Amino acid sequence: MTVRARRSLLPALCVTAVLVVLAGCSASAPLTTEPSAPPAAIASPGLFAAGAIADYQLGGAYEPDAAVTVVVRDASEEPLAGAYSICYLNGFQSQPGESWPSELLLRDAEGDPVIDANWPDETLLDIRTASNRDAIAARMAPLIEGCAGKGFAAVEFDNLDSYTRSDGVLEREQAVAMATLFVQLGHSSGLAVAQKNSAELLGEEASAIGFDFAIAEECDQYSECGDFTGFYGDAVIDIEYTDELRRPFSEVCADAATPPITMLRDRDLTSPGSAEYTFEHC
Repeated sequence: MTVRARRSLLPALCVTAVLVVLAGCSASAPLTTEPSAPPAAIASPGLFAAGAIADYQLGGAYEPDAAVTVVVRDASEEPLAGAYSICYLNGFQSQPGESWPSELLLRDAEGDPVIDANWPDETLLDIRTASNRDAIAARMAPLIEGCAGKGFAAVEFDNLDSYTRSDGVLEREQAVAMATLFVQLGHSSGLAVAQKNSAELLGEEASAIGFDFAIAEECDQYSECGDFTGFYGDAVIDIEYTDELRRPFSEVCADAATPPITMLRDRDLTSPGSAEYTFEHC
């Protein structure tokens, strides 16, 4: 299991926005819980250039190294002007500071919330039923549209692998169905959509969901880089972290399996000026 980096907070969604989105779903392009391709009328979103240099800025936005052409930032931030900007959203767990309806938060057989052990202020979302998945997608829709409206080119939905941390309450097929809704919403807003980690879904499931590229954390540390590049080619952004490197970063970059777009960051993704700040790239 990949250990994810620290994220900044998103503002809570208001009930009014949810009702507007629910009312606004058109009959011509309904949300579906079955894997399917984006509507034919929507052109495939553009991707970043091969050989790009990326920076992962979830700890706070800042002006990156001049060579950087791709930036990942939280949805609460603005995209970087002139760069291919990717919008971060927490798609499968509650974000700290958000208020979710009780029925959309996952509970175990004893009725206790299922908490992410690595992030104790996050509760897994209950994606077990089609109605819940539709409701979650409706709550996320304004945020996805907001990313597009700000000028982001793509979106990543974190915690796709939450089902593996649910103590068996969630099933893989439910995560696939939820991801499919997110991809449809992203594509409907003109955004490319990243598969975030979850190498076990590469192949037919990732194809059915409709992901456009991948963001992998520590694919070298977990010996998954070849899996991601074998499926997505050069359309993979890898982040390795200083506290868990298994070999010198120069060796990581020299490995043929390593994605060309690979960076080394400090675990908390701090900004320049911090004593912990680290940014290197292959």
